[in-house]
Amino acid sequence: MQPDDIAAAMDRIRSSVRETPVIDMQSGELGFDHPVTLKLELLQHAGSFKTRGAFNRVLTASAAGEVGAAGLIAASGGNHGAAVAYVAQQLGLVAEIFMPSTSPTIKRERIESFGAHVNVIEGYYDDAQRACVARQAETGALAIHPFEHAAIIAGQGTMSVEIDDQVGDYDTLLVGVGGGGFIAGQAAWVQDRRRVVSVEPATSRCLYAARESGQPVPVEVAGVAADSLGANQLGAIAWSIVGPYVDEAVLVSDDDIRAAQRSLWDRLRLVVEPGGAAALAALQSGAYKPEANERVVVAVCGSNCDPNSVM
Repeated sequence: MQPDDIAAAMDRIRSSVRETPVIDMQSGELGFDHPVTLKLELLQHAGSFKTRGAFNRVLTASAAGEVGAAGLIAASGGNHGAAVAYVAQQLGLVAEIFMPSTSPTIKRERIESFGAHVNVIEGYYDDAQRACVARQAETGALAIHPFEHAAIIAGQGTMSVEIDDQVGDYDTLLVGVGGGGFIAGQAAWVQDRRRVVSVEPATSRCLYAARESGQPVPVEVAGVAADSLGANQLGAIAWSIVGPYVDEAVLVSDDDIRAAQRSLWDRLRLVVEPGGAAALAALQSGAYKPEANERVVVAVCGSNCDPNSVM
């Protein structure tokens, strides 16, 4: 994937997505002694960056005549499903979403609020994905995979197009990682111009494990961010981009993630889900230590959680 693919995605979806804001935090404001810029992607339509990829995938498929009366179908821990449901609502399509029982109820309700039909499957994301594949074979709906498709990855990468326009020159981008589509999109855009750092929960570490093994491998999935960052294996397309362009991979604990959530609420009154706070947790916990004068941008990328779990 080349930067031109992401630029084309930006042109395609620009009128459908929000340009989410950035905010500069000064030394001491979030508990560390250097400034940092937050990209508030949690303010995107449907509450996460997933809307970018979903719009690009569906608009590309629609232009090619690939979307029929059966509409869209997807498996999701929650955020991707909400994005697909939102896109379907905006484009006048039907959508069917398969979710694991381990996802929060509030995410299911969010998806249903956009008019999609939700099927809850016992287990984790991969259990929902298997059920989704079987159902798609029956209906012929357009399958929208959360990370294993070039159009999804190109759409996600449009966040970094915005960051370049909003921030200008910076050194490092910290990104929370699930199946790898989000970080792959950013890495494909910035390539060697910036450092890109992957942040994963220690309990769900598919990119970290892929780097250790030299290829994507299955991992166990657990922890507070499993609904959004709990893929059991890094996507193949993502790996082809992550390999050359992601500079470092770090891990954070559930306690680190919870502390980052509380900090974002206490200091900024932002309700951020665990997966959305993981990248900031890497800075606050010291899992990632910037050099002196290193300009860091952190993606705060999801808001679909019960506010009571944060406050």
